[in-house]
Amino acid sequence: MTAGLTLSDVHLRRGGKPIVSGAGLTAPAGKVTGLVGPNGAGKSTLIGGIVGLERLEAGAVSFEGSDLAALGRRERARVCAYVEQSASTEERLSVRDVVALGRIPHGSLWTAGAEPDDNAVVGAALERVGMSAFAARAFNTLSGGEQQRVHIARALAQQPRLLVLDEPTSHLDIRAQLQVLALLAEEASAGGTVLLALHDLNLALRFCDWLVVMHEGQVAAEGLPAEVLTEGLLARVYGVMARLVPGPDGPIIAYQGIA
Repeated sequence: MTAGLTLSDVHLRRGGKPIVSGAGLTAPAGKVTGLVGPNGAGKSTLIGGIVGLERLEAGAVSFEGSDLAALGRRERARVCAYVEQSASTEERLSVRDVVALGRIPHGSLWTAGAEPDDNAVVGAALERVGMSAFAARAFNTLSGGEQQRVHIARALAQQPRLLVLDEPTSHLDIRAQLQVLALLAEEASAGGTVLLALHDLNLALRFCDWLVVMHEGQVAAEGLPAEVLTEGLLARVYGVMARLVPGPDGPIIAYQGIA
């Protein structure tokens, strides 16, 4: 595997309290890497450290061999796009306006307005998430799930080599979840590095090529999903009795009760 994103001995604090302690992981290029773990495991804080929203207390975050944390905001935005769990605004922006924000890192510092190919990129991103018909709608009138799809389109319009998403399916119905995860798989197949936090382990089994499990601020396991999600790990990390059983498209987790 080709290393895309690599974290080494990362430590992060919030309010003086350690949240992530000594985390190390790899998100391979050309793969979808799932970041999973129970609530409070440190997934969102770790993602914040990767994208520059949280200051690293110690450790290193590198992408394609370069120090991601050392990049300026504009340069980082050309490399990495981030979709958070929930983001809304009361600004009177159209859906197209929100998606067009993804083009800002690629614009010239010396010119105002859109670059010649921006409209095409924005239109293609809206098409990919199924929101073309909503382009003229006010963003703040959309449902939570629709807003989430617009934010994913904004990230796609950024044309990143690294795409980081924190619970991108949390506001989506099951059909939209499958569509978005299939789209992310396409991004990875085209050579991108995709890292996303997920709660649904069966979706992780189906769509992720690589899995990182967090527990109590540390990386508890990393590897191929079907090899990582063992009965012992599910009991220790999630506190449930469960096992992998054959499914129509590969193994699925059958939950049996509280451990």
